[in-house]
Amino acid sequence: MPLVVARDLTKVYGSHEAPPVVDRVSFSIERGETLGLVGESGSGKSTIARMVLGLIEPTSGAVTFDGHPMTGVPQHQIRPLRRRIQPVFQDPYAALNPRMRVEQIVTEPLLIHERGSASQSKAERRRRCHELLRQVGLDDSALPRYPHEFSGGQRQRINIARALALRPEMLVLDEPVSALDVSVGAQIVNLLRDLQSEFQLTYLFISHSMPLVRYLSTNVVVLRAGKLVEFGSRDQVCAAPRESYTRELVAATPTISI
Repeated sequence: MPLVVARDLTKVYGSHEAPPVVDRVSFSIERGETLGLVGESGSGKSTIARMVLGLIEPTSGAVTFDGHPMTGVPQHQIRPLRRRIQPVFQDPYAALNPRMRVEQIVTEPLLIHERGSASQSKAERRRRCHELLRQVGLDDSALPRYPHEFSGGQRQRINIARALALRPEMLVLDEPVSALDVSVGAQIVNLLRDLQSEFQLTYLFISHSMPLVRYLSTNVVVLRAGKLVEFGSRDQVCAAPRESYTRELVAATPTISI
């Protein structure tokens, strides 16, 4: 059974007469794979990510995670699933509380999900924080520092460490390198690939870059104006696209080396 199944997802904001932001999009994500979601700005990628995470409700359609509904149910039923599926957002600075130290940021999920209040001591949480920082390529000197003291790439590593704190099965990566320099973004993409291999993670990877999607993804969904244009394996979609829009995306993105 796929880990994630999205069926006929549709999202309309405002009046029902308004055009849908997402229009009857369906896909599934197998355990351990990366589904690349690619399209130009405004194609509905981030809206789909939020529906998969259970942060917003679709106007119609449904999402399930490991057979459990992420849509159409009360938030208290989704809360246990959120330990298993975590987001990494686009802006590595806006996603961090500037008034919190790194140790607080990384261990906050443990406290929110009640794994760090009664069941874990402060020393145990700190040990977990040390472990997470090492996994993302940072050392213990980061613990007492604030987000403004780090580069963009380092901040995104902190975001990834926080996302891994609860040992999730899946990460939703919403353009995680688009705000970074190309060389730094390449380092983050390689980190994500290593983490996926080490922890058997499942990814929903959202990007407007076809080369990045081809490098990281197993299968690819191409969106245009909220509609699914093309779906298939990464080699099929990126190397031999059937649709003219997909070919335009491939042609418009320069080739990069990672």
